[in-house]
Amino acid sequence: MKTFVTDFDGTLTAYDFFDLVRERWPSPPGEDPWDQYVAGEITHFEALARIFRRIRTTEAVLLDLAGSMQLDPEVSAAERSLRDRGWSVVVASAGCDWYIRRLLGETGTTMEIHANPGEFREEEGLIMSLPQGSRFFSPETGVDKLAIVREAIRRSSEVAFAGDGRPDLEPALLMPAERRFARGWLAGELDRRQEGYRAFSRWSEIAPQLIAG
Repeated sequence: MKTFVTDFDGTLTAYDFFDLVRERWPSPPGEDPWDQYVAGEITHFEALARIFRRIRTTEAVLLDLAGSMQLDPEVSAAERSLRDRGWSVVVASAGCDWYIRRLLGETGTTMEIHANPGEFREEEGLIMSLPQGSRFFSPETGVDKLAIVREAIRRSSEVAFAGDGRPDLEPALLMPAERRFARGWLAGELDRRQEGYRAFSRWSEIAPQLIAG
């Protein structure tokens, strides 16, 4: 069995959900949770949780916003081709399963999903919770991507990883360069460290490379 572990926001999609939310419901000057996270003042999970709690809208509008993340339209065909060649796809996200499961549910894919649980309430925003019962629990990100990749390495003949953000760095570094796929911040950081990787612009570009070996 071969396992492809992939981030969701900014990897399977063109845009991160939290960035779209920050743009639509900005924080007061000097109080941006993402800036506080980057400065090391709060955890990644707390930053996203605070950003999502600022949402004030209807579920229909929020679903439209999630749709504007631009999920790769070829995701279903790419996953099917990988599955036909013995690859299973595992989504490992530090984001919220509220929008991830809705977007992927429309594609008919069979990906295993690990993401932080969430519940939307119009007067309280998107309330994201820590996955306390998960075997991949992390107080820093909620979902521990590094633990997911390590388990995949133990149980699989081959493992690949794709990501774009800060929580993706450690799991990416467990991969050999030919099975490490990066874009965005992750690609820039790997360049800075002089670590090899395969660049991609759309998630579906990865499948033929894994299939080719």
